[in-house]
Amino acid sequence: MYDPTVARLTYRALLGRRRALILGALPLLLIVIAVAVRGLAGADDQTASDLLGGLALATMVPIIGVIAGTGAIGPEIDDGSVVYLLSKPVKRPTIIFTKLIVAIAVTMVFSALPTFIAGIILNGNGQQIAVAYTVAALVASIAYAAIFLLLGTVSRHAVVFGLVYALVWEALFGSLVEGARTLSVQQWSLAVAQKVAGGDMVTSDVALPTATVLLTVVTVLATWYAGQKLRSLTLAGEE
Repeated sequence: MYDPTVARLTYRALLGRRRALILGALPLLLIVIAVAVRGLAGADDQTASDLLGGLALATMVPIIGVIAGTGAIGPEIDDGSVVYLLSKPVKRPTIIFTKLIVAIAVTMVFSALPTFIAGIILNGNGQQIAVAYTVAALVASIAYAAIFLLLGTVSRHAVVFGLVYALVWEALFGSLVEGARTLSVQQWSLAVAQKVAGGDMVTSDVALPTATVLLTVVTVLATWYAGQKLRSLTLAGEE
């Protein structure tokens, strides 16, 4: 299910100079803001939770997921180079699964690690806030990578749709509109973070069992359907 050659090509595409700069911009901004907040306000648990929840988890993680998930396959479909990949003796589900693993790894590195660093800067991991939001970022990275990989497979405007989802649904509706929170990856990952933190500094509107089931189902279904769409794309190209 994992092809090293496909993985190497995907890493090369995702971590090219221009895309790497884009991927690194938001994590750097988060850390700079964390340093400034710590310098101005000192160590405060509530401030740390608000910043990590509002900027890191609600904004940075989904945007990085968009870049990594859609970038893992979208450009190859847009420029037609995916035909050369599909002509190789590699199963289509293997291609999708390999690209998903790469997208997850890139999203985790560029989101979870900066979240942890920012949390340590903000309050030294008081009340396990840094660790809790880092775990949430790791969990969210898996679901976002699968969702946006699927989006990159089915649409030529995946980045636009992905950014709309990340900025409007997750960052706005997922944080502010009560009814939308149940269908938010952010809230699902916050349920995991709440369990890790164990206090009242991290909260979620979704119960942990429900969040776990939804995260698993969305990830599996998105990956499966992306494989189906890639298979149909192959058939269309052969016809």
